[in-house]
Amino acid sequence: MADSLLQRHRAVLPTWISLYYDEPIQLVHGEGRYVFDADGRRYLDFFGGILTTMVGHAVPEVVDAIAEQAGRIIHSSTLYLIEPMVELAERLAGQSGIPDAKVFFTTSGTEANDAALLLASSYRRSNQVIAIKNSYHGRSFTQISVTGNRNWSPSSFSPLAVSWLQGGSRLRGPLAGLTDAEYLARGKADLEDVLMTTTSGDVAAIIAEPIQGVGGFCLPPDGYFGELQKILAPHGILYISDEVQTGFGRTGEHFWGYEAQGVQPDMITFAKGVGNGMALAGVIARGEIMDSLGASSISTFGGSPVAASAGVATFDYLMRHQLQQNALQRGAELRQGLEEAAAGNPSIGEIRGKGLMLGVEFVEGPNLDPAPKLANEALEHAKRRGLLIGKGGLFGNVLRIAPPLSVTQEEMNEAIAIFKEVLGGTQV
Repeated sequence: MADSLLQRHRAVLPTWISLYYDEPIQLVHGEGRYVFDADGRRYLDFFGGILTTMVGHAVPEVVDAIAEQAGRIIHSSTLYLIEPMVELAERLAGQSGIPDAKVFFTTSGTEANDAALLLASSYRRSNQVIAIKNSYHGRSFTQISVTGNRNWSPSSFSPLAVSWLQGGSRLRGPLAGLTDAEYLARGKADLEDVLMTTTSGDVAAIIAEPIQGVGGFCLPPDGYFGELQKILAPHGILYISDEVQTGFGRTGEHFWGYEAQGVQPDMITFAKGVGNGMALAGVIARGEIMDSLGASSISTFGGSPVAASAGVATFDYLMRHQLQQNALQRGAELRQGLEEAAAGNPSIGEIRGKGLMLGVEFVEGPNLDPAPKLANEALEHAKRRGLLIGKGGLFGNVLRIAPPLSVTQEEMNEAIAIFKEVLGGTQV
């Protein structure tokens, strides 16, 4: 059946929709942190549908909220009042740290970032944007223009004038070997130079991920973007924090990734885990920015009754069960386990990230060249042992590990035991 479905997939879907594994699997059922394939095999899910199944599979509170709302009305559009959408907006605005916050809902992180840049360009009357190298913000025509990763940018055409700041790996390239203080000094000098040389007139905004997701969980020193914002603020340049992967307590230490950076964002974009798998995303912005559009707009599907009900239930479950604190505790256990597993393996160049958002980068040779083949072998090995993880980075040489925030200590111990086998055995 799996072979037949794969053939059908290849016949009718684009070749650029990639599938994991030499023998792709179909996931048909989930319970908590476990998923089951079409053959009935159970896997411990440590990627959560790309950081999306945030509180676990088939969580009764979320399932019941979806079913109850679907039993009443599934869709109406934003032309009508939607109580679950208002309830979720109230929760997110209150948690955002943005004064006078308002929320606009979309169906994906791509669309959320589109909306944020539309708001910024409208509010500032400028299409100039500053973005970060090695970033990923979505797959739309607008978002590939601010995505600093060539693997995800099929076109050089752009509706935006984009200037780039250095970002990404600290193992190689311009950031290699820098101390945190040197990294900060270089970043500030880089930004000053960009403002002087590659922009003209008023820049609308900077868009940045606190931790680069698709880019392989690369991150700057704490406080880095806050120092950059001090340079941007006198120019009126807006700060957009892309929290699609870092939001809702995944880093453990804070609810939003921007908080470790000392930033006061003008806008936050969110998606992924907010609906625990439902198509739900959006923008939180200062009221004057959100209200600045000079044309009418709606969202046919964004914030739909069913998706918003899932969002409310997910948010309440997250807060009631203190999953941010769980991410901090389980994340510390995971990091220690990964470091122990990687000890003595020269093919592992770095373990990085925060909370339950950790990356393992595979390298080879004295120059720490990327080793995507080794990363893929580790991905396959983990699958054979019943553990699902992700992969990313500019060269595809980074394992991305991000279990649901509800992962238990027992499940973490199970995963660490597998990682010790996988990382200890995957090397040049």
